[in-house]
Amino acid sequence: MLIQASCFLDLSCDTPVPSTFMLRPKSGVGQFVIKEDLRITPYLTMTEFADNYGNLCQRVVLPIGSVQLESRVMADCADNIDVDYNAGWIAIEYLPDYILHFLLPSRYCESDKMTDLALEITKGTKPGYEQVEAIRQWIHTNIRYQYGTTNSSTSAWDVLPTKAGVCRDFAHIGISLCRALDIPARMVTGYLYELKPMDLHAWFEAYLAGKWFCFDATQTEPKGKRITMAYGRDAADVAFASHFGNVRLNKMTVNVEEGVYWK
Repeated sequence: MLIQASCFLDLSCDTPVPSTFMLRPKSGVGQFVIKEDLRITPYLTMTEFADNYGNLCQRVVLPIGSVQLESRVMADCADNIDVDYNAGWIAIEYLPDYILHFLLPSRYCESDKMTDLALEITKGTKPGYEQVEAIRQWIHTNIRYQYGTTNSSTSAWDVLPTKAGVCRDFAHIGISLCRALDIPARMVTGYLYELKPMDLHAWFEAYLAGKWFCFDATQTEPKGKRITMAYGRDAADVAFASHFGNVRLNKMTVNVEEGVYWK
C-alpha cells in the first residue's frame, strides 16, 4: 500500500542552537521509500550521518529567530504486520552478537526492576510470541492513553504507579517487560496510517525466532501501513529532534494519507 506522510515543525531560538533530527526514513523491512524530501526555511546547510543503529540523522545549527522544517515521504508499506504465535524464544547463547544489547536495561527501560511483573503477566504462556502478546495486551488494558501525564524524563518504571502515558511510554513498558524475560526488544518511531489522534508514533519490536516482530500496545489489533523512521534501545536513541540549547516548538503538524502522489 502506498502511504504518503509528512511532518512540519515550526521552531524558534534566541541563540544559535546545534541540533540533530531524525526525519528521513529509508527503505527496509516492510517498506520501500519511493521518494522523500526534507526542506528547511530559511535555507541552512545540513549534514547527515548514520548512527550506531543505521538511522539517518540530520545535523544543523539553528539560527536566531524562526525556522521551519518539513519532511515528506512516500513509501510502499506492508498492509499487515507479521503475527506468529509459534515464534519461539531464542536462548541467549544463540543470539547474534549485535542483538545482545537489546537485552540490557536502558535510560527509560528499567527491565531489571520488572521481572516479577513480567512473570505475573505471562504466567501460563508459551515462551516467545505468546509472552510478548500477553505483555502487549496487558499494557493496552491497564495503561490509559492520556496526553500531559508524562514528559521527556518519564521512564517505564515511573508510569507503572500512575498507569497513564502516551505511545512512547507504552513502548517503554513493553520493552522493559520483554527484556525482564530475556527477550530482546527495541523501540521504533515513525508514522501509522489512521492513527488517532494523528502524531508521530512509537511502538516496540521483539526479537523472536530469528526476526523482529512488531507490537503496538496503543492499538486494539495488529496493524500494518507503517513507515519506520528510527530504531533504538529507547526514546533516547530515536528522538526526532535533539537540541543542544533552548529551542521552542511553536507548531507541529503530522499528516498520513493513502495512495496520494505528490503534485
